[in-house]
Amino acid sequence: MLLDRDGLEQFAAALARQLRPGDVIALSGPLGAGKTTLARGVLNALGHDGEVPSPTFTLVQAYDAPSLRLPVWHADLYRLAAAGEVEELGLDEILAAGVLLLEWPERLGDRLWPETLQIRLDPETDETRRLTVRVPPGWEERWPPT
Repeated sequence: MLLDRDGLEQFAAALARQLRPGDVIALSGPLGAGKTTLARGVLNALGHDGEVPSPTFTLVQAYDAPSLRLPVWHADLYRLAAAGEVEELGLDEILAAGVLLLEWPERLGDRLWPETLQIRLDPETDETRRLTVRVPPGWEERWPPT
């Protein structure tokens, strides 16, 4: 699907309405493709009203109640040198109660959770992004988001 900025925000809001504890959303694409923008839209739709910085340097940013309807960890794996380093981040911990938004999932190698919703963003123009989505079986009843 091809989306402009408003369309991306609407998509993020619709996606946020479908989220359940244990969900992993993998956001792929080149630098500047809109991964953090999409994550920001999801967090805003879940009730976060503050700043949503890119977690490039902190690697993981936690967002929790009372402002959100469920906890979210926003992780950026760009700076990981090896897939094994992800164990140190403790990302599995959030999945019992919340959602993981994961930028640069390629850094995990073959360690991506099997039921991960995979979204790839690619710039088409300065104003539009092409989204390609891989929907796992656990998401089929919730897809497309409304």
